[in-house]
Amino acid sequence: MKYRIKTGEELAWLLGHAHAFQGGQVTDLHVRKQRLYDESTGRHVPAGTTITAIIRYDLAIQGDAGLYALTRVAKLTMVGATDFSIFEQEGADCSDIGTIHAEASGGRLRFWFDPHGELYVICDEATLEEISVPGAGRPSRTGMTEWTFQASAGTRPTVKWLLDHLDRTGVPCTWQAGKRSPGAHQTLRWEGRLVPAPYRPRGSQGQPRSGGVLVQAYGPLDGYAFVIALRAASPQDSATGRLFVALANLLARNFPGMCLTGDQVMDGAEWLGQGLDGQPSPRGASDQEQEETRRMQPAE
Repeated sequence: MKYRIKTGEELAWLLGHAHAFQGGQVTDLHVRKQRLYDESTGRHVPAGTTITAIIRYDLAIQGDAGLYALTRVAKLTMVGATDFSIFEQEGADCSDIGTIHAEASGGRLRFWFDPHGELYVICDEATLEEISVPGAGRPSRTGMTEWTFQASAGTRPTVKWLLDHLDRTGVPCTWQAGKRSPGAHQTLRWEGRLVPAPYRPRGSQGQPRSGGVLVQAYGPLDGYAFVIALRAASPQDSATGRLFVALANLLARNFPGMCLTGDQVMDGAEWLGQGLDGQPSPRGASDQEQEETRRMQPAE
């Protein structure tokens, strides 16, 4: 199916349909400049510029059997481009999309693919073509790049508690403590990055992983015992995705509370009960972990 994007209403549909390509990646980019030969002047004159971006992004979709993972590969063709910028500094990559920004004004469309304006396009209109395929497990980008848990009761977990329980579930990690910034929220208690332990094949030293998951612990906050916020630093990395989901499941199993993933609000039981593949999440260690949680008294 091909969708034409020309008006403000059509642009709003595009951003809603694609969730603003949040957490996506521009995997390919083409610029095609057309020129026509003007016989009267003997010169070639510009006849339009077309820019085509291939964007891969993941979604969590609500279906009849619950949430499931979906990967979309979109071809966004921007026709009649009069101004554009494609710029990558050495050591930087502007292909990752946080959230695309766009506007329709004066009969023109404006797209900003990154907050620094290193990739933007002003054009007359755009067309969208997409292919959707089942995602592999739980998506680690859109809708799950950030995940927040609000506990109604319980003692705020420590970093050691998280590391111990992740190790037991087969997701060993290392901890990189973060330095509190002057503008940090007054209820922030600790923050840092959990990084998947490096894979070391036999006879190899292995390589340390980058990225990981930023973890921030707040509380008490607004009458609740504590809040844990997760943000995937390298959402395209499969190890980071597994760690992200393991952390979310760990918190939801061991503490009563509510989860916020993307724009969806659900309680812990709902989060655990409807996996993105439509199957219940495993709960084998839940009772034992809950008992250990009650026995532990994490320090500040």
